[in-house]
Amino acid sequence: MTGNTLADFFLTFALVLGAAKVFVTLARRLGQPAVVGEICAGLLASPMVLTQAGSDAVLPADVKPLLGALANVGLATFMFIVGYEIDAGFLRSRRKATMGLVAGSVAVPLVAGAALAVPLARTYAPGSHTAFVLFVGVAMSVTAFPVLARILADRGLNRHPVGGLTLAAAAAGDLVAWACLAGVVAYAGAAGQWRMMLLPVYLTVMFAVVRPLLGAFVERARAREAGAARIVPALVVGLMLSCAATEWLGIHFIFGAFAFGAVMPRSTRGELRTQIMRHMEQVGHLLLPLYFVVAGTKVDLSAFDLAALLTLAAVIAVAVASKAAGSYAGARLSGLPHATAVPAAVLMNTRGLTEIVIVAVALEMGLINQDFYSMMVVMAVVTTAMTGPLLKLTRVLPEASPVLPPDDSTADRSAAPSSKAVKTG
Repeated sequence: MTGNTLADFFLTFALVLGAAKVFVTLARRLGQPAVVGEICAGLLASPMVLTQAGSDAVLPADVKPLLGALANVGLATFMFIVGYEIDAGFLRSRRKATMGLVAGSVAVPLVAGAALAVPLARTYAPGSHTAFVLFVGVAMSVTAFPVLARILADRGLNRHPVGGLTLAAAAAGDLVAWACLAGVVAYAGAAGQWRMMLLPVYLTVMFAVVRPLLGAFVERARAREAGAARIVPALVVGLMLSCAATEWLGIHFIFGAFAFGAVMPRSTRGELRTQIMRHMEQVGHLLLPLYFVVAGTKVDLSAFDLAALLTLAAVIAVAVASKAAGSYAGARLSGLPHATAVPAAVLMNTRGLTEIVIVAVALEMGLINQDFYSMMVVMAVVTTAMTGPLLKLTRVLPEASPVLPPDDSTADRSAAPSSKAVKTG
């Protein structure tokens, strides 16, 4: 690089975004989500490929904090979008099938992951063994709602009954996963953090004060026919304040971003909501790839011995088998036929960028070490990459007739979340 920090920053920014774009295009042509390409772009700049000296040359140490700051803004925007997209209304429309699928897809991998983590804690837990075991259980139970939404949209399955069902289950599962992760983070960092006791106050303020204020603000803007371009800057200010509040409390800022999106008024429909989403997505599309490219540069399997490779294989096997078995069993117990339960189990195994965000948070919080982080990122990429090919084997077609449990047959299927709104990943 040039030795000038600002010049190096612009050069690195251009290099990272350019590499991400190239690899995302390649991933799309292979039928893979964008996050797979972004992680692969990061892998090429990792010490595993370039050696540590080469990696430091591509991503200078004085530039990484600047890239990280921009990446965190993109991540905060993405988490806002995820929170804004999740609406309890579509969960109620197919409650029995959704809750059955959620229960199986979360409970079985959570227990299996925790059981796997017990013997691994001695080697891969840098701090509390209990926190490590709890985290691995939560991480195994994740389904990436945004990536799943994009996979379904790309294949025209977002309005298919299986697509709507798995989207609803993934959204509910995301809520459970984020809540559990917040608990693990709070447990791991509880010692000496009196601010954590103010979390109920934060949540009360968000739902009792911020939510009505946001509703009044948006309605007033709509009455004045103000465009989203005038509304979004104020929303970004609120988003940043919410992120700052949760960081001050000792909880990762992603929870503040998610909470701010969750309290956005659901009555904001039509063109205004679409415009708000479009503006926020533009920020995410520009900055979020930085997060995943940087995440890929942290993966290093070069020093893995046979025991570590066997552990990696076990992590992938447990992740895939427990998620598939739990999802299938939950779907069948809720009344879904085999022909619907199989593709649902395949789709629920998609972990993608949600998993990577979670493991990055865990590494940052000291819940896992660098080696286990690498394993979990590889697992996330593998489980995401295998979804498309396996879905083709199930022969689920967009024009197929609905197959839902009898008690959901009259539900309003128009309430399913639109997968077009979350395009990242």
